[in-house]
Amino acid sequence: MSYYFTIIGTRDNPLFEHEFGTSKAGGDGIARFRDEARHMNQFIVHSSLDIVEEVQWGNNGLQSTLLANNPSSAQTEEAVRQFMTDVYEAWIKCIMNPFYVVNAPVTSPVFRGRVAAAAKKYL
Repeated sequence: MSYYFTIIGTRDNPLFEHEFGTSKAGGDGIARFRDEARHMNQFIVHSSLDIVEEVQWGNNGLQSTLLANNPSSAQTEEAVRQFMTDVYEAWIKCIMNPFYVVNAPVTSPVFRGRVAAAAKKYL
């Protein structure tokens, strides 16, 4: 299975993008998107965010939302949760850098490595 992970800024610009495949069940960790699917990934993410924004304005209690492809089991759901927790911790460390500019793309190889390590560990 191939995954597309992205972090979107407040101006709807991608701050970080990473494609990877599953490392579980004998996977090699390489994303296998067809060329047509690669171009559609950003479109799908932004379309999903449009729906989230519609719900956000209708519900004042919405704080944050995780968009994931419906996990099929509790084990898969837990793996996604742990992956997102690790990435969130790495993200906070990255943006707390005094040299980070808000809404600027993240090009840190350390952050990319931490996302890749979390993907390999949990997905």
